[in-house]
Amino acid sequence: MSRIGKQPILIPNGVTITVDPQTITVAGPKGTLSQFTMPDIEVKQDGDQVIVTRANDEAPARSKHGLMRTLVSNMITGVNEGFTKKLEFNGVGYRVSVAGTGLKLSLGYSHDITYPLPQGVTATVEQNVITVSGISKQQVGQVAAEIRALRKPEPYKGKGIKYVGERIIRKSGKSGKDK
Repeated sequence: MSRIGKQPILIPNGVTITVDPQTITVAGPKGTLSQFTMPDIEVKQDGDQVIVTRANDEAPARSKHGLMRTLVSNMITGVNEGFTKKLEFNGVGYRVSVAGTGLKLSLGYSHDITYPLPQGVTATVEQNVITVSGISKQQVGQVAAEIRALRKPEPYKGKGIKYVGERIIRKSGKSGKDK
C-alpha cells in the first residue's frame, strides 16, 4: 500500500469537493480547480475527508495511487491558501516591472523581454524579488521555471534569475585562484 496514497485528506471549512466518475472539482475561497480521475483509482468523499483507493495491486495502479492523492491534496491547498514561488534577480542594470497582465524584464539583452502571465497567475515585484502566486501548484511552478529560464544564474559572478534560497555553486576565474 502506498504510504502517501493511504492517508486521508482533510477538507477545511469553506472548501467543497464534487467527485464525478471522470473528474474531481474543488471549489474554495480563492477559486475552482478540476482534475480528471485516473484509471484504476477511486476517489470518494467521506464526511470531512477524501479517501483515495486503488482497484488492484498491479504496478500501474500502484504508481498512480500516491500521485492522485497528492494532486487532490494540492488542489485543496490551492483553493484554500494558494501557492507562491519567489525568484531573485541579480545583475547590473537588470530590472523587472509589472506591465499590465505580464512582466517586462530587462536582463542585459539588447531588447526588453515581455513575459505574458497566464490566467490565474499573478506576479509582484519588490526590489529584486519576483513573487509568483496562484491557486494551481503546477501552473505557479511552470511560470517560475519559465521566468528563471530567461536568464539562468551564471557560476562566475552569480548574475541571473534564481529561486530565493537556491544555492549557486561559484567557480573561480581563469587564474584558478579563489577571488
